[in-house]
Amino acid sequence: MDFSAKARTCLFFKEKGEEAAEFYVSLLPDSEIETVYRPDPNGPVLIVEFTICGSPYMILNGNPDVQSSHLTSISILTEDQAETDRLWQALTADGGEEGPCGWLTDRFGISWQIVPKALPRLMHSGNPAVAARVSAALMQMKKINIADLEAAA
Repeated sequence: MDFSAKARTCLFFKEKGEEAAEFYVSLLPDSEIETVYRPDPNGPVLIVEFTICGSPYMILNGNPDVQSSHLTSISILTEDQAETDRLWQALTADGGEEGPCGWLTDRFGISWQIVPKALPRLMHSGNPAVAARVSAALMQMKKINIADLEAAA
């Protein structure tokens, strides 16, 4: 195995770790599967090392005691509404679940927050009244809608 990254976020899976990693790297540029390790060449995958947008991750597959948790999540900063919509649709498809304020859980049980760049720009505008209105609008959303945030500002 190539352990080129000094630190990686490790995600535990009961099963389907390789499928999840392949799906994740298909979503964003600068993402790839780096290493797939099977202790038995004919057996299931144990470890998948991959990057999402250049950030290193690892899936440890085959832990029957793993429970889904929001303690670890992946946050993606999107360029615009089109990218936000595309990722939201892909990650909530096939059993994923929408959550509040741009949060969702994908079909594999991993939590994500899809955040358009407009949100931090508006929240950190230097105007507390604008930030309060944008925050109030955000609290009413599941998938973040940039036009509604800008209208609230």
